[in-house]
Amino acid sequence: MSNVRLFEMDFDGRKLIVETGEVAKQAAGAAIIRYNDTAVLSVCAVGKKPSTMNFFPLMVIYQEKMYAAGKIPGGFLKREGRPSDNETLTSRLIDRPIRPLFPKGFKYDLQIINQVMSANTDYSPQMTAMFGSSLALGLSDMPFNGPIAGVIVGRVDGKLVVNPTQAQLEVSDIDLSIAGTKDAINMVESSANEVNEEEMLQAIMFGHSWVKKLVTFQEEIISAVGKETGEYEYKVVSEEVVEHVTSLIGADMVKAVSIEEKQERGEAIEAVTSKVIAQYEEENHGMDKEDLRALLGDVRTVCNDIVQAEMRRLISEDKVRPDGRKLHELRDLESKIDMFERTHGSAMFTRGQTQALALTTLGSLSEHKKVDGMDDLEKKTFMLHYNFPAYSVGETGRYMSAGRREIGHGMLGERALSKVMPDQETFPYTVRIVSEILESNGSSSQATICAGSMSLMAAGVPIKAPVAGIAMGLIKEGDFYSILTDIQGMEDHYGDMDFKVAGTAEGITALQMDIKISGLSEDIMREALEQARIARLEILDNMNSVIAKARPEVSEHAPKVKLLTIKPDKIRDVIGPGGKMITQIIEKCGDVKIDIEQDGRVTIMHTNYQDIAKAVKMIEDIIREAKKGEVYAGKVVRVEKFGCFVELWKGTDGLCHISKLAHERVAKVEDVCNIGDIINVKVIGIDDRGRIDLSRKDTLPRPPRKEFKPKKETTDKKPE
Repeated sequence: MSNVRLFEMDFDGRKLIVETGEVAKQAAGAAIIRYNDTAVLSVCAVGKKPSTMNFFPLMVIYQEKMYAAGKIPGGFLKREGRPSDNETLTSRLIDRPIRPLFPKGFKYDLQIINQVMSANTDYSPQMTAMFGSSLALGLSDMPFNGPIAGVIVGRVDGKLVVNPTQAQLEVSDIDLSIAGTKDAINMVESSANEVNEEEMLQAIMFGHSWVKKLVTFQEEIISAVGKETGEYEYKVVSEEVVEHVTSLIGADMVKAVSIEEKQERGEAIEAVTSKVIAQYEEENHGMDKEDLRALLGDVRTVCNDIVQAEMRRLISEDKVRPDGRKLHELRDLESKIDMFERTHGSAMFTRGQTQALALTTLGSLSEHKKVDGMDDLEKKTFMLHYNFPAYSVGETGRYMSAGRREIGHGMLGERALSKVMPDQETFPYTVRIVSEILESNGSSSQATICAGSMSLMAAGVPIKAPVAGIAMGLIKEGDFYSILTDIQGMEDHYGDMDFKVAGTAEGITALQMDIKISGLSEDIMREALEQARIARLEILDNMNSVIAKARPEVSEHAPKVKLLTIKPDKIRDVIGPGGKMITQIIEKCGDVKIDIEQDGRVTIMHTNYQDIAKAVKMIEDIIREAKKGEVYAGKVVRVEKFGCFVELWKGTDGLCHISKLAHERVAKVEDVCNIGDIINVKVIGIDDRGRIDLSRKDTLPRPPRKEFKPKKETTDKKPE
């Protein structure tokens, strides 16, 4: 017997349909969500026992199967491989608003799987998956304090649009992803074309108004077919352990937290923690190993909680931050450029104990990144890659390919800087920035944006304006809150918010917000945005003191570029049979790099301007066309009885008939010209086969006309 249930909602003129009860019935919760012709299967599964890990082991997976768009995957294997950047970023996007809504102590392995079954990118598969993730949890017996939902907000011609189509996004000056509960916003991700703070806030609140409708729809479904919350164990430290550990090291830990220098503070905190753990080990040496491991984990948790409570108390009550700064105060700033000679552009930005080194490389347009996804093949000519080595925080670790964190931070920086990048016509390069984090104590992604902006200008990339980034924090206790400018690692870890804002002096280019509480009010966000704007301007002043605008020319070590546009039907002439002609050009011009697009755009690249100019001349000669009425100085290359052949330029010649060599009658061609002579000729005709008819006579002054003398009249008369 079928238990299928269908629920339908009109969402701004588009159908949102939920199907439950038919698929994945052994999972904890499952549903198919159809958003017009986009469909996503969302499933959640939970482990049988609590994890022994000291964090909530939640995994969110978003998968774009190529069949959803009617495509076969590329590559040799012809099947989906490692997650794409878009899949990874979407998984993070869904994880961030869901994770804070589970109760403290819930440590069960939890997986949320979203498979895109049918894809129309005009009806966002990403937001459909976020809706499905929340609903799957709501239908299960998980202790989830949701539901949540998300939407995309655009602004087209000054009007805010919910879940815009791809065509609308291309002309939108805001691309905002927002998620939250019915009561508050708890995740924001955005890029924008230098939009001011008030306009951005309006877009956020507009998005939240639609989030509320989606949450209400979920609540109706959960009320109808959802399960009651199940019985789960919560790993909470006993009051006895809390009180005992606090009595042993509480005062020492408070003192350690007050140390301003990061490493010294960390060492002091670890020394206090190690001391009490050693004491517990000694007092409980006869305990079962598993039980002792769990007890020591609880002791470390209590130590961590003491650090958190003291840090929050210092900020909330004493208005003192761990490093001694005031709430609005930035750490010391330092900006540098031209760190290395052979790189095309380099810059280093240091904010306190966070240091980012950004290196820019310029390449040809053919070196773009190909992104094979569910929609059309995308070509990216601007990339920012972020690396976070373990040594940046004084640790050792595994060195592998980029993980979710590196991909997410890199994309945030890329979004922030992409809004000031020149178009391809202005600057025909593929541009790659690599950010190497050399030292980190919070907000390394925003330091990346600052260093990346300076690196671009040092490389001669004509960006619209410098971009700086700042991370804001929040400590909220009841109705009282403190907003922190330029948060460091401890404030991020123990605080309630990580609110990153990047932009120019004119407005915001990127935004990212994650919170650990249920949500934020409009007033808190407005205050945080304004505080971030003030800090951003201060950072820009520091950057501008080193470099305020792009250099007029690219580095001597960077490739130079010349753009040509030729007729598409001339492309084969430039390439030649079997690529012979273009190979000759490359070899004769110092191995220049030549890219030819199907529309006739030709990009010539080399570090030497002279070689570029030589290649341009050769291509222009190949594509050059004779024009009727034009006069050319040509070289006689062949002589026949009926005339001579004249080379106008290499590869192009025409026939000058013997009758067109001079105004007077010419008996022999050699009487006028011989092979190798340079003569002026005029194009007097071009037939349908491209054969050129030339005239030397038409370039010569006409000879003076002979004076006409009439014949004398005869006077002879016939006799009468």
